[in-house]
Parts: sequence; C-alpha cells; structure tokens
Amino acid sequence: MQGENRRSFVKQIGTASALAGFINWNPRAKGANERVVLGLIGGRNQGRGDALRAIREGAELKTFCDLDQAILDKVNPDFEKAQNKAPGTTKEFRRLLDDKEIDGVIIATPDHWHTSIALAACQAGKDVYVEKPLSQTIQEGHLIREAARKYNRVVQVGTQNRSGPNFQSAIEFVKSGKLGKICEVTAWECQVRQSIGRPPDSDPPSTVDYDQWLGPAPKRPFNTNRFHYTWRFFWDYGNSELGNQGVHMLDVALWGIQALRGVENCLPTRVSGNAGIYWLDDAKEVPDTQIVTYGYGDLVLVWELRSFAKHHPIDGSEEGIGFHGSEASLMIHGEGHAGNWKVYYKDGSTGPSSEGSESPRGLHERNFIECIKSRQRPNADVEIGRLATTICHLGNVASRLGREVVFDPKTETFGNDKAANAYLSKEYRKPYTLPKV
Repeated sequence: MQGENRRSFVKQIGTASALAGFINWNPRAKGANERVVLGLIGGRNQGRGDALRAIREGAELKTFCDLDQAILDKVNPDFEKAQNKAPGTTKEFRRLLDDKEIDGVIIATPDHWHTSIALAACQAGKDVYVEKPLSQTIQEGHLIREAARKYNRVVQVGTQNRSGPNFQSAIEFVKSGKLGKICEVTAWECQVRQSIGRPPDSDPPSTVDYDQWLGPAPKRPFNTNRFHYTWRFFWDYGNSELGNQGVHMLDVALWGIQALRGVENCLPTRVSGNAGIYWLDDAKEVPDTQIVTYGYGDLVLVWELRSFAKHHPIDGSEEGIGFHGSEASLMIHGEGHAGNWKVYYKDGSTGPSSEGSESPRGLHERNFIECIKSRQRPNADVEIGRLATTICHLGNVASRLGREVVFDPKTETFGNDKAANAYLSKEYRKPYTLPKV
C-alpha cells in the first residue's frame, strides 16, 4: 500500500477546520482582485455546470478539452455566451496542462480517468477541482493526496455539500452534543433508473477517439451503454451508485462522524450488507438496490439505495442523512442541494431547524477560486474528499464480495483478506499507465 500511515498524516494536518485554514505558501498566489484562469477537461454534463458556475464566480475559462468533437461544438457556445469570449478547444489534455497561463483545471471526465489527469495536473503545477468520486481505488486516493501535498496544490473534490451553509450548520448542531449519544447515522438515496437495455456493440462515433476515451480501462468493443453518462453503470469506468450520488450523502454522514470522533478515527472497521440488481434486467453491472452497514464499535453508519422507487421515500425525503442520538435525531433533506434540516426530540416535539438556505452549487466553485488566490486548503480538500471516496470503495468491496470485510483504518488494508485487498488497486491498460510523480 502506497502512502504514509494515515494516523501520522492526519496528525500533521489536524482537524477538518485546520485543513480549511492551513496556508500553503506559493509564489504564484494571486491578489484578491486578480482573475483566476481555468481549463476544463471533460465538459458534457457536470463539467459544463462546474465551468459555468466558476465563470459566474469570476474565473476565466481559457481552454476547453474534451475527446468528443460533438461535445466541444455543442457546449463551447455556452461558455462563450457566459464570458463573452470563446475558450480555445483541444482534445489533448496535456496541451492544456502545458499552458503556463492556466492556474487550475476542472476534471470532469468519467471516473476511470480522474487519477491519471489529477496526478499529471499536480505535477504540472495546476490547482485542481476534481469531480466526485476522487478515485476508482483506495490506493489511487493516496496517490492523488500525496501528489497534491508534494507539489503544494489546492485540490477541491466536487462534494459540494461541504460548502453549503445549511449542511455546515447541521454539522455544528451535531457537534453541540444536544442529540445525546449518537448511536446510528443513516444515509440514503431513492430514485428511479430507467432501463438502458442491451444494445449490440457498434462502431464508435466518428467524433471521438474511442481508444483514448477508454484510456487505462480494459480494451472493449464500443457500446453506447458504455459511453456518455451510462458508463457509470459499469465497473470499468465508474464506482456504482455509491460513488455517483451516494458519495454526496455519505460525505455529510462522514463529516458528522469526523465531528464526533475526529478525522483520524472516521473510517469503519467492519463493513457488510446486501446488494443486487433486483429491478431491471438490462446491461447494468452495478446494484440497483443496496444496504451497507459500516461498523465503528460505538456507532453504526447505514447506507440504503433504492433505484426502483421514489414513492414513500425514507423519512419523507428522496435523499438525505440522519444523525440519531439518545436525546434527539437530526434529519437532513438533500433534495435541491440546500440541506434543509430539522431536529426531532425523543418526546415527539420538534427542535431547531434550518430551511431555504443557498445551494452549495456555485459556493463550492467560489471556494476553489478563493483558495487558488489565498493558498488555503478548500472546504473539500483532497484528504476530505479521499476519505468520503474511501467509504464508497468499502461499500463496493463488501457488495462485490457478497460478505463482510474487516478493515484496518490505520493501514487502510483488509489485513490477510487477499480477495478484499485485490480491490485496493487495479491494472492499467498500456500505454495509459499512471504518471510517476
């Protein structure tokens, strides 16, 4: 396992609040009124939104990179309209990284490309906004963190709830102790996934270099299901629903656990559950129904996924997080990304609540831009995002093995469990191996 011992590392960086306030000296730090210049790598969906929000927060998008010419042609006019200037376009992300005028990059590719590009970006001296989940394996998360620290880079992970005022106030209430002894934390997602069918393999679109799109993933014939958006339903490229929507809920759950136990004690020791494809008989590989329990010894974290129904959602919310204590429960509703929350006391009465706050979307990009200037660590610093991604990896490992796994948070391995340890890393198709940093 690469990377320093996690406990010693966390002692160096301190608590989450210390992460946010730590100053990285850098001769390229910008003045408060200087414009941050960004590049975008991957712009079909989330990347488009990230870049538009960054432009609204005052950044300039200089270069837009995407492997699909159809996406470049479709999306670039949106950027031109937003900033009254069309970004340059390229299909080669290394050209973007070589541009000395670009301060930071937004990485919004499919998950299987995150690590290679993030490592190369740090090495090139770029600050990084990388979409969730950070990585495809636990080992990759360590590598990105180490590169960020080695090259003194600001790395913001796209778990936007960390920048949401309502989520922040909810965690402050959790920290207050007014819920009593918290014994259970819950997180859930209720949604409806439509069938993707089983279309036959075909020729790739003429607008994309498909081999480059596959990159480090195994060589396979082109299939529309394994391309735009629906790639996330296949293990070669994604991290299941846990790493897609689940990471947002689980990150907030982990945030509360960090508030209670400290960052150095926020990972579980036992992970178990059940998962399967119980809803649609199509080409998807990842579960549509899942329950995972994470054991901490003195509390349990429970994740529940329904991809077949939104009716009668859990606790009245299609997605959310609950902190359940001996005196009260605090329930956060995730819809709309505002993080509205309310406290319910054990006598049946209701307590403090917070509603109608600003969505963290836009605030997260603002935080990234401000940290590029100040050299502070951002709200979802690479280590914070790495830990949330690790929770997702642990749930996926237990689900794929179909049994409980025992995890050592100090070494971040599964002890002598060879089958589980095999998921700590992965193979990379040549010549798309990871850059050495």
